[in-house]
Amino acid sequence: MAKILIIPSIDIQDGKTVRVVQGIPELGCAEFGNDPVEMAMIWRAENAKCLHVVDFNASHEHTHTNYDLIKRICESVIIPVELGGGIGSYNNAEEAFNLGVARVVIGSMAFENPREFIKILDKFTPNKVVAAIDVINDEVVTRGRQQRTHLHSIQYAKFLKSCGVKRIVVTDVSTNGMLTGPNIELSKRVAEAAEIKVTHSGGIGGFQDLIKLQREASEHVDSVIIGRALYENKFPCQKIWRVAESGIFN
Repeated sequence: MAKILIIPSIDIQDGKTVRVVQGIPELGCAEFGNDPVEMAMIWRAENAKCLHVVDFNASHEHTHTNYDLIKRICESVIIPVELGGGIGSYNNAEEAFNLGVARVVIGSMAFENPREFIKILDKFTPNKVVAAIDVINDEVVTRGRQQRTHLHSIQYAKFLKSCGVKRIVVTDVSTNGMLTGPNIELSKRVAEAAEIKVTHSGGIGGFQDLIKLQREASEHVDSVIIGRALYENKFPCQKIWRVAESGIFN
């Protein structure tokens, strides 16, 4: 049974760490501390091997309010930091890398402007550029999960692979932040149909969900982003980390 890399998520809004239900801040945010930098250091101390940071201000307001904060996160930990939220152009991607992030996660722009997305892939390489697929009832949604695309998740995943993508973050929006269990079948179908590496996101509510994902998911699903369950101490002693497999971040 292949091991799954655990990636803690740090969702930032207005300079604070928040928990966002189904990816939409308006549905209710629970603050978990005023300092995301401190949170990053805590996860590193807990033996996390990389971090997933989402900038909700950049995503919804197209502002750089949190950029200095994100730079400090990158400077405060020696593990890779991947950044998602609001990366809508080549310049945005370049700015993100200048902050010190190891990898960018791009959602809406890959759908709306594939030419620009491929330009970013070509410049920074697929090892540093990840595509994100947010799904509601098997349909890909964009623009902060508000815009329907009428594209099936597998159809879109195959398109992204044809663009040169090597890894996709797959999120079932209905499970995100709900602690109700992961939609393993979705991540598995996308991974196997597109024959691409997948990072699962959404629905992990505790240790048993993690074990189930590890047991049932395709061999292409090699990592999982966890947010709320970690912040609410849903894991016994939080001793869930492992040493990343060679090349896991490549």
